[in-house]
Amino acid sequence: MSKHRRRKQKLPQELVETVIEDLSAEGRGVAHINGKVTFIDFALSGEKIRFEYTRTSSKFDEGKAVEIMEPSADRVEPACQHFGVCGGCSLQHMQHDAQIMAKQQTLLNHLQHIAHTQADTVLPPLRGPVYGYRHKARLGVRYVAKKGKVLVGFREKTSGWLAELESCKVLHPSVGERLSQLGELIMGMDAKQTIPQIEVAVSDDITSLVFRHLEDLSDADKEKLRDFAEAENLHIYLQPGGEDSVHPLWPAQPEPLFYELKAHNVRIEFAPSDFTQVNPDINQQMVTRALDFLQLNENDKVLDLFCGLGNFTLPIARHAGQVIGVEGSESMVVKARANARLNNISNAEFHAADLSADLTGYPWLNQHYDKILLDPPRSGAMEMLKHLGKLG
Repeated sequence: MSKHRRRKQKLPQELVETVIEDLSAEGRGVAHINGKVTFIDFALSGEKIRFEYTRTSSKFDEGKAVEIMEPSADRVEPACQHFGVCGGCSLQHMQHDAQIMAKQQTLLNHLQHIAHTQADTVLPPLRGPVYGYRHKARLGVRYVAKKGKVLVGFREKTSGWLAELESCKVLHPSVGERLSQLGELIMGMDAKQTIPQIEVAVSDDITSLVFRHLEDLSDADKEKLRDFAEAENLHIYLQPGGEDSVHPLWPAQPEPLFYELKAHNVRIEFAPSDFTQVNPDINQQMVTRALDFLQLNENDKVLDLFCGLGNFTLPIARHAGQVIGVEGSESMVVKARANARLNNISNAEFHAADLSADLTGYPWLNQHYDKILLDPPRSGAMEMLKHLGKLG
């Protein structure tokens, strides 16, 4: 054993009483103990609590609420039996509308303190279902010999291990209520130790599961997956390598996954590994709100950056004269063009370009646009911002 092995951290044993001053961006209670910031799980702003330390450092400490002495009016009983163990959710103990307002305040604080700007207008937040809304997810899978079972789900809140889950309230019920079944299915397979994840993609009428497997599956294992898919009305795909290796197992020739943007008469088809918004109800509202902002007319020429499959581009095309969609992935551009043909849309063009790199020389960037929609990933759009002012 290495002599440099990290020593186990010695934590204060006594419970500490405090009043929570605020919520962090991650949804933890914030308090100051002896002048040091302390982040406390399961505590809400304004509450008087007792907590135990879970970690200390020179800059800040961390803890977990053990007793709620004076609860917040926003506190509710979590709906999920696994809340507190599973790391998938942080705020189920907080009333839903209060969660939304807390997240909105976090955004406004970031605008003020990081971007040094302030919003002139704050619109009412978009709202959708509280549970069963998540249509995209990546579930971890792990065979645990000591437990004699396979775990399927998300990681524990305080460790890198998978949580032992029976269900998930946030996932679409077609998957969220089948976590135990999926574990039992894999437990009965020869490949139970070599399946590390299942990717979930739920369309308007189909639930698909992509099983990542590190070794070739036996014929018996494939048959078990087919039987499960047929019995549970699921589509199952296999992924032996990278994303381009995904292929259907059952049905052998599945119908495409799709979702409809009904307010704009648009149908988007996608593959199970493609990026789509996790919350379809919110996506419907988000697309409509974006188009309301754009105030489109038949003479507008619009640039849609980071366009993906055409989630915004194709609805824009219904209301504008022309729209140019740009996306970093060539395969996504091919699919976006196919979606345009599917919807009989001829006034949308799609181009592939790395929007995080130098964009000088791209013909689409030298055109005139009346309006621009920018929907970048979390990594942002710093390189693209350099060009926006030049577009006039």
